[in-house]
Amino acid sequence: MQKEYRLKRRNDFRKVFQAGQSVANRQFVVVMLGRKAEGPPRIGISVSKKVGKAVVRNRIKRLVKEVTRHFIPYLHPKTDYVIIARIPAAQMDYKQVKASLLHVFQKGKCFVTKPPK
Repeated sequence: MQKEYRLKRRNDFRKVFQAGQSVANRQFVVVMLGRKAEGPPRIGISVSKKVGKAVVRNRIKRLVKEVTRHFIPYLHPKTDYVIIARIPAAQMDYKQVKASLLHVFQKGKCFVTKPPK
């Protein structure tokens, strides 16, 4: 995922968690918050230590980054998203992660236009 699409600062994460709206399924929670500043959507990823050791957490982050990279053109601009992985995400492969994130994003009405499957 390119730098302009990343949510990195602690304060940005805090704002999204405090004021954002959340949508969830068994594997992922997506918290979203609109912002005033112009620009593309920004995405942050959070994986708790409860999910697994560092290797597992990093694998989940890589999968989520790859899936969201394809969704970015279809997401609402001027919006920050934080994706939180839950414990069942540790056993998922790429296709399952993609299907699960697509479901959560559609549930939260995050897409401007429908992405291809």
